[in-house]
Amino acid sequence: MLVNVEEAPQLEILSQKKIAGNKFKVVSLFSGCGGMDYGLLGDFTFLNQKYAKLPFDILWANDLNKKACASYKYNIGDHIHQGDIWQLLETLPVNQDIDLVIGGFPCQDISINGKGLGVKGARSGLYRAMVDVVSRLKPKIFVAENVKGLLMKNNEESLKTIIKDFRALGYNVTYKLYNSADYGVPQTRERVFIVGTLPGVSRFNPPEKSLDQEAWVTAKSAIEDLKKIPENKIVNHVWSKAKKSSEQGDRKLKADRAGYTIRAECHGNIQYHYSLKRRISMREAARIQSFPDNFEFQSMLRETERQIGNAVPPVLAWHIGNSILEVLKG
Repeated sequence: MLVNVEEAPQLEILSQKKIAGNKFKVVSLFSGCGGMDYGLLGDFTFLNQKYAKLPFDILWANDLNKKACASYKYNIGDHIHQGDIWQLLETLPVNQDIDLVIGGFPCQDISINGKGLGVKGARSGLYRAMVDVVSRLKPKIFVAENVKGLLMKNNEESLKTIIKDFRALGYNVTYKLYNSADYGVPQTRERVFIVGTLPGVSRFNPPEKSLDQEAWVTAKSAIEDLKKIPENKIVNHVWSKAKKSSEQGDRKLKADRAGYTIRAECHGNIQYHYSLKRRISMREAARIQSFPDNFEFQSMLRETERQIGNAVPPVLAWHIGNSILEVLKG
C-alpha cells in the first residue's frame, strides 16, 4: 500500500450517523471495476480522510469486460457476473426485495468524442437493459450515470427517450449534472446522474457540495508524494511511454488546480504530469479518480487505464449514496 502526502491532515471521519435496520439490497449494472459500488459501500480512506461505511449490500453486479470483473472481484466481492447483460438477466435476484439499482450505462455513442449516435448506437442503447432490470426488480430507487454530453443539444432526443422509458415504469425521474471536484475528488469531472423513485418513496435530494471552488483538491496535493516512487507494477504505479500526438490537446496537469477528466485512454498528450517529463501513472490516475491506495487493479497498463477512466469516482459515489439513504430511510 502506498502512503499519502505527509503534510495531509489527520483522518477526519465523515458521516458517523448510525443507521438502524438491515442493509439495503443493491443490484449493480455496467459495474466496471467497481468505482460506484466501492463508494456506495464506504468504509475507505482517501487522502487521509475516512469515508464511513454505508449500509448497502450489493447482491448482484455485472460487466462485460473480463479484466474489469477481475478487479471488481479482488477489491469488492465475487458477486460480479461477467458477460453480456442480455444473456444474464435470468440470473438476477428477482426473489429478493431489491431497494436500489445502480449503473453507468455505456457512453461511447453520447460522448463528444463519439460518433453522435445517441441511444440509437449499440453501446449507449444498452440503457434499455437497465430499463429492463428496473422493470423486473421494481427497486424503490434507481441511479443511472452518464457523461455530460447527454445534456447537449444534439442528444436532446436521447435524453427525452431515456426519461420517457423510465417514467413509463411508474417512476418519478429527475436528473442533475455533478462536478466531482465539488465533492472532494481532485478532478473536474462532470457527469449526469438520472434518479428515479417509486411513488410513495421519499424525494431524492442531491447531496450538498462539500467544497467551494477555491477549496478544490489540487493535483499536487493528490499525487505529489508519488513523484519519488519508481515504477512499481504491484501497486499500479506504471505509465504510458507513448510519444506525443499533434492531434491531441495539451492535457498537462496544473499543480495548483484540480485534475482534468480522466479518460479511458492515455494516448496523445493526455494527462502529462505537472512537473515530471512523463504521463501520469495509473496509481496517480486512480488518486485523481479518488480510488484509495489499497484498491488494486488486476490488469496491465492498457486495461487499467480503461477501468480507471470509465469509473465513477468512489468519493462522489459515497456522497450520492448518503442522499440515497435519506430516500430509503424515509
